[in-house]
Amino acid sequence: MRRRKKNIAGYLFILPWLIGFCLFTAGPILFSIFLSFHEWHIFDKMKWIGIENYKKLFADPLFYHSLKVTFYYAAISVPVGLVVGLFLAVLLYQKVKGTSVFRTIFYIPSIVPVVATATLWIWIYNPEYGILNFLLAKIGVRGPDWLYSTKWVVPAIAFMNAWTAGPNMIIYLASLEDIPKVYWDAAKVDGTNSWQRFWHITIPFLSPTTFFLLITNVMGALQTFAQAYIMGGGGRGFGAPANASLFYCLYLYEQGWSWFNMGYASSLSWVLTLIIFTLTLIIFKTSNKWVYYERS
Repeated sequence: MRRRKKNIAGYLFILPWLIGFCLFTAGPILFSIFLSFHEWHIFDKMKWIGIENYKKLFADPLFYHSLKVTFYYAAISVPVGLVVGLFLAVLLYQKVKGTSVFRTIFYIPSIVPVVATATLWIWIYNPEYGILNFLLAKIGVRGPDWLYSTKWVVPAIAFMNAWTAGPNMIIYLASLEDIPKVYWDAAKVDGTNSWQRFWHITIPFLSPTTFFLLITNVMGALQTFAQAYIMGGGGRGFGAPANASLFYCLYLYEQGWSWFNMGYASSLSWVLTLIIFTLTLIIFKTSNKWVYYERS
């Protein structure tokens, strides 16, 4: 009887979370699957059309274009974010005075709202009075139009990702603290230099962390929306022309909330889910070739 009461009490405690999960997470997920097989424009009656949304999707040139833009962005932003995060972590791992202050300074941009960060970088990238082109002009380089250029708009948004490498830095820092010092000391005794110790000791020991960050960064990059919406506008109106910054999630948003094609937008979201799942699976399958786990 007492165990039963404890079980009932436990379920009552988690009931608010379960209700919230069903209403705001599981429910919408299941409804979006159902919706992807319908034609629905919110104000019209829902119509069952089977897999027509998926057929339409694979015949849609903007689907392929938005996917290309998103993969191009991810191919730049993910490596940049990982390299900058690792570089800052190694730099701030040094036992020097004031390190904690610099750690805080480098992490602060990560907690700034995306809208504020994007607005700041719109000013930095401005081709006429932006500080970046001003500094380039000082060394005799004529800066491009950045967000107004079909060539540079995606790299510009991707390079901005380095500004928010704080989370990667913190996770790498925590992993650096866990590396046994005896390996570095033994390597020093053997006469290795700093680069050799970094490449043959630090990098292998950090590979599980890199594995985790690679997956999370890829997921985040493929779901980029706010930066594209604010800085690029999808290549429509503000920003570069010819859909140069039409990211996948921006196109999904336009289908759902600009043109009210909710069924088609749902099919787009589930294709993106399958793409992310496939890439994650590939990373997992190949991890045994480059991820090192210390054996106790």
